[in-house]
Amino acid sequence: MPKIDVETLKMILQRNESDIQKINAVMQDIQQELDAEEEERANRPPPIKKQFSILLSDPDGSFAEKDLVGWVVQVPEDDPVNIAPSKIIQAAYEFNTTPKGRRMPVETIGEACEVVTAKLLKEQNVWVKTKAPVLVVPVANKIPTETSE
Repeated sequence: MPKIDVETLKMILQRNESDIQKINAVMQDIQQELDAEEEERANRPPPIKKQFSILLSDPDGSFAEKDLVGWVVQVPEDDPVNIAPSKIIQAAYEFNTTPKGRRMPVETIGEACEVVTAKLLKEQNVWVKTKAPVLVVPVANKIPTETSE
């Protein structure tokens, strides 16, 4: 539903309605509704902060003792997933040619994910969803048939 300014609404009512008392009553009712909505918005609890993680399939348990980190990226559906690192590297090369990149060049994939601008990454058709590395959680990739309590 489109939103309209209260003053614009008042002008429209004055143009189409000749009874000033009726207009004032409608405007007071609208103002009460706006105040109630604003009060409700102020009383809402703050949103819960969320964190990204990567679930890594590990059926044989070989990664259980290792701390792994990674970045969440998106590439177009048509492209193979393993092309993402080369696209990030290409965006990093372009970043290093800019004045900011010449002052502080990026040398790793992690630095590229944190520092390279979204515009340069978008030109390479790769979108970095997490600038900071996130922890990878290895899972067995199966659901047990018996419920554990």
